[in-house]
Amino acid sequence: MSTESLKQIVSKMAVILFLFTAIGTAIVSLSYDLTKNLITDNQKQTLLKQLNSLISTDLYDNDLLNDKIEIIDKENLGTTMPVSFYRARKQNQPQAIIFMPVAPDGYGGSIQLLVGITIEGTLLGVRVVSHQETPGLGDLIEEKRSKWIYSFNGFSLEYPPLEKWNVKKDGGIFDQFTGATITPRSIVKAVKKSLIFFQNKKEQLFQ
Repeated sequence: MSTESLKQIVSKMAVILFLFTAIGTAIVSLSYDLTKNLITDNQKQTLLKQLNSLISTDLYDNDLLNDKIEIIDKENLGTTMPVSFYRARKQNQPQAIIFMPVAPDGYGGSIQLLVGITIEGTLLGVRVVSHQETPGLGDLIEEKRSKWIYSFNGFSLEYPPLEKWNVKKDGGIFDQFTGATITPRSIVKAVKKSLIFFQNKKEQLFQ
């Protein structure tokens, strides 16, 4: 085989290799984009499902996921990270707000909550999004483990009065768990702070 023929073969192989590489890169890139979009869509649907666990779709007609603002307030929201506030409106009128404050002083660490409040300041409800509490004790805050988390439904700063926003052991009206008072105490405190924050910032939240 002549040197010229060998060069031609090597050149053809280089071209073929380049084409395979380019096609492979394009396929990987396309797969990544498709997968990324699918993951993003799934995350949005999961979040919307969480929000709708507190607010009926009959109560709003806006794009709940996109009508939001972010606020940092460690003192009242329990975290140094931005907290997203999702604003529910109907015919452009504010109806409710849903956000994820943190109860920073749980027994096992921080407890992320989902809190829904009507424009009048009444709790639509509270859910636990994530926690590290002790299984069989502190995990009774989970919706699937007990009905305790439903005890906030319909409450506000007017009922019960502020001095009663505590667990019963501290003179309040909320049940604690046998052997696990710290966990419910932390959540009650965080929900109370959420209501106070909403009362003080309502106009800003719906601007």
